[in-house]
Amino acid sequence: MEGTLRQRHTKLDESKLGEDSVDQMIVLAERLREASGGEIDESAIQAVAEATGAPLEYVRLAVKLRTEKEKHGFLATVRSQFFTLEPQTRRFVIAGLTASGCALLIDIEKRIALSTGQPFNRVFSMLALCLAGVGLYNIGISRDTRQAAISGAIFGAGYCLMQSVFGLLLGLRMYSPPELMVVMAIAGAVMGAAIQKIVERNREKLGLKDPVQERQELLRQLHHLREKLHTGEQSLTFVSVDIVGSTRLKQQADPLAVEYTFNEYLHFVERVTTRYGGRVHSTAGDGVISAFDSPSQAFLAAKNIQTEILELNTFRNKIGSPIVLRCGMHTGTVVTPEAGDVTSLNFADVIDIASHLQKVAPPGGIAVSDMTAHHLPGGPDSVGTTRVEAHDTRGVVWSPRTSLTAASLNAPPLPNQA
Repeated sequence: MEGTLRQRHTKLDESKLGEDSVDQMIVLAERLREASGGEIDESAIQAVAEATGAPLEYVRLAVKLRTEKEKHGFLATVRSQFFTLEPQTRRFVIAGLTASGCALLIDIEKRIALSTGQPFNRVFSMLALCLAGVGLYNIGISRDTRQAAISGAIFGAGYCLMQSVFGLLLGLRMYSPPELMVVMAIAGAVMGAAIQKIVERNREKLGLKDPVQERQELLRQLHHLREKLHTGEQSLTFVSVDIVGSTRLKQQADPLAVEYTFNEYLHFVERVTTRYGGRVHSTAGDGVISAFDSPSQAFLAAKNIQTEILELNTFRNKIGSPIVLRCGMHTGTVVTPEAGDVTSLNFADVIDIASHLQKVAPPGGIAVSDMTAHHLPGGPDSVGTTRVEAHDTRGVVWSPRTSLTAASLNAPPLPNQA
């Protein structure tokens, strides 16, 4: 069966069903369930299926595969297998398991009483009663009377059968005639149907949610969250700027000069970024990440940062050595938690790729990813001819016509350095 589901999985990919969309919806459903103190269940699975248009079997398989990927324990495996079953089948499985558990507990108590010669202490009977309560609850929340009747029949007949089996294994010499099993099955079916009717009429009093209403509410929440996420979805180009050999520069200069010069450098990058419509996303040490709505704006800003650094080195650099920069650029779609506020974005592969490209860029150069370069007027040819690659992302390098790395600098002394 799992092989068939995997084949369906492949066909769905071919028909452009959004696998990522289903996975994201499952994650959202899990978070919503966790917030209310529960776990993802059939209502959540059906809501995800309705929200994405995916078949129920596909969503169940996705939940199973996701659970297997995150957890490898025995209970996690059993849980993932359980949720791949049809809801009706799960009701029947629970009915059989609870009936078997009740029979085992009763037979164990009888075996202990026969072995010790003491009257029953009723501990196992109480446990069996609790387990029977679970079985009745499972029957009561069945979808319809037919399902409840079958679950009740399984519980009644299963208890009778398994009591004989466990009794034989424990040496109790117990035997239940087939007629008794039939009677128990009929009684269980009648009782199951009656319990389901009672529960259905008193759902609100019992504090039980209607499955249809619960699924619709979860579906509404999923749509609301997806729309909220999409409002923060946008295409941005990130520029990563860093100083070449900054540690060496700091070690060779006066601390006051370092503080002044590096602050001037950060203000300089921020001014150029703002001039071309960008926003500073974050700073870490002497590294700066800036975000731009347009790849062209980002490229112009990066080129001006590399060319105008000469002015900073000439008039505002007090450390005695020129500051040389490396830049990396990449474009991609991101989802900002707060729509329009790029600083609220903490984790995005677009930023990581820009940083990786920056590290392979030559001093004084800009490594532009192919994705970004294709959005520029003139394409990659307008950037340069040198190729680089970082973490499976290929790019092209822009370099200034005149190398700035060899520029000499005679920085004027600080006012207190006479």
